Amino acid sequence: MRRAAALLLALAVLSGLAGPAYADRPTGPARAAKPLAGRVVVIDPGHQLGNGRHPRQVNRLVPAGGSRKPCNTTGTATNAGYPEATFAWKVALKVRARLERLGATVRLTRHSNSVRRWGPCVDVRGQAGNRLRADLKLSIHADGSYAAGARGFHVIAPADRRPWTHDIYRSSYRLARETRSALRRHGLHVANYIAGGDGLDVRSDLGTLNLSDVPTVMVELGNMRDSRDARRMTSAKGRSTYAAGLVSGVRRYLD
Repeated sequence: MRRAAALLLALAVLSGLAGPAYADRPTGPARAAKPLAGRVVVIDPGHQLGNGRHPRQVNRLVPAGGSRKPCNTTGTATNAGYPEATFAWKVALKVRARLERLGATVRLTRHSNSVRRWGPCVDVRGQAGNRLRADLKLSIHADGSYAAGARGFHVIAPADRRPWTHDIYRSSYRLARETRSALRRHGLHVANYIAGGDGLDVRSDLGTLNLSDVPTVMVELGNMRDSRDARRMTSAKGRSTYAAGLVSGVRRYLD
């Protein structure tokens, strides 16, 4: 057990996840200036640009909370070839910058967007906020449906599954609702092809959610195969809109 704990700590340090978990939360004028000071947020930019070049590694089965699933996938892309990994990475950087300006401590589950790299696996992503005792974890993705006219975002929360998510499924669902509302306020539309049309989905099969001990959601910010969603995703202004909505949801949840 000690060797396993030491190995997990070493992996956390190497991945950049290790660091101070908490700071004293300010009050009064200091809190007004930095409203998220003392908060810890983990951002998980989905996939990695080089996953497709490392099939042996990403197809390896890893724990996913009651089952085993492939370490990762390649993600999707727009019809013009703009990768989901790049989109998620760029939005994640914008989210991190905004949250840090508000005083939050932010950790990413990956630290590059490189064709030479792969992972991390879903079990590592799932547990990323646990040792830090983060206030929440946000996993950023995009969908790749070929259904005609399919567009819009949806937010995925973990199902109630003992012993994995029973302690966080309620708070995660509240985070999902706040995230949906915030994205709507920023002019984004809920998905018209999945999640019952209300933008909220609950799933029990995702290791990124199942293995978390902190409130967590996965956000599919749009359908990359839809021309309208793709235009927004491939523009700096569009990515800023997604980031602003996500940060607004984080703030509402933490407040």
